[in-house]
Amino acid sequence: MKRDDYISWDEYFMGIAMLSAKRSKDPSTQVGACIVDKENKVVGIGYNGFPIGCSDDNLPWERQADDNNQTKYPYVVHAEANAILNSTKDLHGARIYVDLFPCNECAKLIIQSGIKEVVFLSDKYKDTDSVKASRKMFNLSGVKERQLIVKNKKIILDYNIVL
Repeated sequence: MKRDDYISWDEYFMGIAMLSAKRSKDPSTQVGACIVDKENKVVGIGYNGFPIGCSDDNLPWERQADDNNQTKYPYVVHAEANAILNSTKDLHGARIYVDLFPCNECAKLIIQSGIKEVVFLSDKYKDTDSVKASRKMFNLSGVKERQLIVKNKKIILDYNIVL
């Protein structure tokens, strides 16, 4: 008899996004993204961080400063953008799993890349102008969005497994 406590495809791909977020060095917000094609194959993964070649030690991680260039915001590449840039094939019709609802800049990239569905966990910035703009663009372009409600609140990866 097969086991019945396995995770769903949605939980699996969101888990990949969340595990990817663990690569982020951002002290306040870690976001991961996983892009999946129509056959449920992973075709792109990303997390938020500075561009390749820009040292994490030479740019600021602050959220607030008198000078915006002394914050992380002008420099950080979002998880969704990195997943799109890291993709291995055409993204038309794909789904993107992201633990935080995309900002308007990422929404533009998602739409332009051909991704047709956004699956997200948190919508904590839903009242911001950025997220309102994202939702408007998704609606106008036909990109579906849905919040993932997970049945497994915790998945543990144990590296001490005896084979």
